[in-house]
Amino acid sequence: MSPGDEHETSGGYGGTGQTRTRYPQGTGDVYGGARRGGRPSSSKSLVTVVGVVVLLIAAIAFANRGDGTSSSNDSTTSSGSKPDAASTAASGTKPVETKTGGIPSGFARTQQGAQSAAANYSVSLGSTGMFQKEIRHSLVNSLYTSAAASKLTGPMDQAYSADFLGKLGLDANGNAPTGSTFVSRAIPVGTTVQQYSDTDARVAVWYVGLIGMSGQTSTDPVTTSWKTWTFDLQWSNGDWKIVTDSQKDGPAPVPGDDTAATSDEISKAIDEYGGFTYAR
Repeated sequence: MSPGDEHETSGGYGGTGQTRTRYPQGTGDVYGGARRGGRPSSSKSLVTVVGVVVLLIAAIAFANRGDGTSSSNDSTTSSGSKPDAASTAASGTKPVETKTGGIPSGFARTQQGAQSAAANYSVSLGSTGMFQKEIRHSLVNSLYTSAAASKLTGPMDQAYSADFLGKLGLDANGNAPTGSTFVSRAIPVGTTVQQYSDTDARVAVWYVGLIGMSGQTSTDPVTTSWKTWTFDLQWSNGDWKIVTDSQKDGPAPVPGDDTAATSDEISKAIDEYGGFTYAR
């Protein structure tokens, strides 16, 4: 596909229409020939490993929820009514004052505290650290209940195998090649409480994800995906911990007519722009 060509989809918004993807003028296809309209197998591999992890997590506590879909009451609150738009408005309350190992911790034992925890946990679990064994173990042990973490560590190590990492362009230790920047980020857009009690909560996080390799020789450019990540949380040892979680695609907005950045621009942005501590 040459610069300026249109990438047509049969879906569009509401099942009709077209969307366009614009590439940098004068630079050829994104990252030396890779096309955004047709991701290489690495993105499919990422979906596969996430699916494997979701199935493993679900098997810990909810064996009948391994398909990653939400239960029938996922769209309602504990009172049975649908959340209104105001439920996603910022409250102005700072979520936490402390961090454990760089991860926000000490969330309030409230619905807002559960939402803040879920949003921040999605950021941590969607980070590049999950592709490095030592950091992944630390994240799992910090964010999940002890029972869930003990059952997840081994299977996760198998899922993040050297073969899988290689398909993403990483070495066996999860490191990117010299001169390239591996990108993996989850950016929460909003949260909602689907169930809540003093000891348990179910919180859904709607987020946009970034995944790919930024570099002059990369054939897997950084792209976006929209997903909903649902966390079953339990109050444990003075904080919210994950018992199980699941993901599903969407809701995804219609893509804009934005010009795709070059690999240098993406690498520079990743280096310069850090993340946030999220609150409702």
